[in-house]
Amino acid sequence: MNRWMISLRNVRKGLVCPLRFPGLGLAFGLLITLAACGGRQTQATGASGASPAELLSTPASVDWAPWPVPGKRYAAFEPVLLEGQPALRVRADASVSILRQRLEPALSGSGRLRFSWRADALPDEARLQESGRDDAALRVLLAFEGDRSRWSARTHRLSELSRLVTGEALPYATLAYVWSASDAPGTVVMNPRTDRIRKLVLDSGVEHLGQWRTHERDIRADFVRAFGEEPGPLVAVALMTDTDNTGSRLQAWYGPLLLQAGRPVAP
Repeated sequence: MNRWMISLRNVRKGLVCPLRFPGLGLAFGLLITLAACGGRQTQATGASGASPAELLSTPASVDWAPWPVPGKRYAAFEPVLLEGQPALRVRADASVSILRQRLEPALSGSGRLRFSWRADALPDEARLQESGRDDAALRVLLAFEGDRSRWSARTHRLSELSRLVTGEALPYATLAYVWSASDAPGTVVMNPRTDRIRKLVLDSGVEHLGQWRTHERDIRADFVRAFGEEPGPLVAVALMTDTDNTGSRLQAWYGPLLLQAGRPVAP
């Protein structure tokens, strides 16, 4: 088993290519496939005294990178210590925050994922099933390749749009682990804009707000549950906090994340 440890190092803060998409639900499905576009890089220092470059790392060949969405307020991922645990904090305010790493080479779609997260509030009146209200305080996203001949004609059109705009096609499928405002843990929610993004609810409601929640997941089993098929190669991992649709304010934290995945997949 290869171990990919996000032990809080090597976050790259920099500029990205300007992108515009018709809605956030589709936007994050597109954004997590993008390659870095270059540009001036900067660093910021968080409350812990460490820069993002000292907080997040994996042995993958491409660093973690933030993805501000044009036209949306961006809230940065800030390195902090919370109750003695290193974490990335997002102070969301009607904003969208995405941090992504591409896995090169891709990994087999089996293995285990362990991570912790915490929030002090949930987006007001958010509904994961409804376009325009599908905000979430916390998401961990996994993007996979697969047999694109299984796609619908609409998905092929969306992928071609992505290729024209960004130079890259959509991932074959994206599995999102999410803290929902109302859906019960274990619920699979289909993205309202495309069925190639499906959300698996791990935490729900306000009972555990203000507490660290740790999850360990069987990636293959969760993918089969969500999509009804075997996963292809795993090509990207991302974190996402978004409150723009509901105009909500909250704080969210991501703790260390450990991905134990199968052997690299030959291109």
